[in-house]
Parts: sequence; C-alpha cells; structure tokens
Amino acid sequence: MHDGKASRPLVWYAAYGSNLSARRLAYYIQGGTPPWTEHTYPGFRDRTPPARTMPLTLPGTIYFAWQSPVWGGGVAFYTDRPRAEWAGGAAARGYLLTREQFVDLLTQEMYRLPGRLPAIDIDEVLAAGRVEVGPGRYETLIHAGDVDGYPVLVFTSPWDAASVGLRKPSFGYLGMIAEGLRESHGWDGDRVFGYLAELPGVRDLWEPGELDALAAARGFER
Repeated sequence: MHDGKASRPLVWYAAYGSNLSARRLAYYIQGGTPPWTEHTYPGFRDRTPPARTMPLTLPGTIYFAWQSPVWGGGVAFYTDRPRAEWAGGAAARGYLLTREQFVDLLTQEMYRLPGRLPAIDIDEVLAAGRVEVGPGRYETLIHAGDVDGYPVLVFTSPWDAASVGLRKPSFGYLGMIAEGLRESHGWDGDRVFGYLAELPGVRDLWEPGELDALAAARGFER
C-alpha cells in the first residue's frame, strides 16, 4: 500500500523503548545532540515527519539487557518468545515511516551513518516474518502483523530470551519510557508504573521506592 503524499511504501516502526517519546525520536529524524548525552545523531536523509502515529500492543514482552553507552544501564529489547514467567503484552508506539526512513533509524541505532549499511530487503522480512540482517543488538527485524494495511516492523536483538542476562535500566532511560507511555497511550501514573514494574530487568532489579521516586520526579500522579 502507498501513501498518497509520499507516493512510497510505508511501514509502521514499532517503538517500545525511549522512542516511545516523540521528542526522543526527533533526534533520529532531524539529527542533533540530545541534552542527556554527548552522542550526535546525523538524522534521516529524508527528514519528513512520520505520516501518522498510534499506540500499539505487541504480543510478547520487553526486557532490559546490555549496557548503553548513551544512557548507562540496560536498554529495552523486544521478544516475541518470552520466558513463561514473564508478563505478556508489549506496549509500543507506531510511527508511519517510509522504508528508507526506517532503515536510517535502524542504521543510527547501530551507531552508523544513514546510507552506509548494505541494502536491507524489507520484502524479505515481510515474507519470512523474522530476519537477522546483522549480528548487532538491534539488527533482528520482526514483522509483527499489519495495521491499517501497513506492516508493523520491530527491531530487536538476536539473543535467546531464555538465557539472556538482565541489566537494570537507568533512572533517565526508564523515565523517558514512562513519558513516552503517557504520551502515546494516554496512561495515568498507576498504569504506566504498574506496567514498568512487571518488565524483566525492572521487576527483578528496581526497588518499589525507586519507581515511586521516578514517578514523582517526572510529575506523575499515583
């Protein structure tokens, strides 16, 4: 399906981490250096804003692992093959992008410059449902269904969720996700922090009092 304005195939980019926040995603689109890091993003080659945005819920869950050089602490990863004891349902936000924009986003997530990656065959991802385009932490692409005639694409790690080591996310990173959940899903503080409290890496490594402090710092009423 094609968008009449762009005249190019579009896909839903399903964000589930800090890019739930539109102001965070804006640095990938427009480029620049966010105030919380010294890392500079080059931006998309095509800096047109997303055609649409909407809340999504994906099957599976979100967990926190690795060690972020931008945020410190663990970062969010999606799995559609969660451990049996992990809570189900991953809150996400769909941004309707061109295929080129989606690839530019993926490229920047891997700290590379847009246009420098080998061509990524989106049609292969749509046909196979799951493709590892590289070994990196965000180079496994999943076709998570379709919404309004456009495919929903998620990128995540190739790691086995059954054996991956969890890592505590930082205060700033989890706060950005909390803001993004409120912004995209319209959730109140109880729902935002009730959801976050059950995610692997938060449930196991954060204390309830820390979540209360984060809620207060970000202006959530609970």
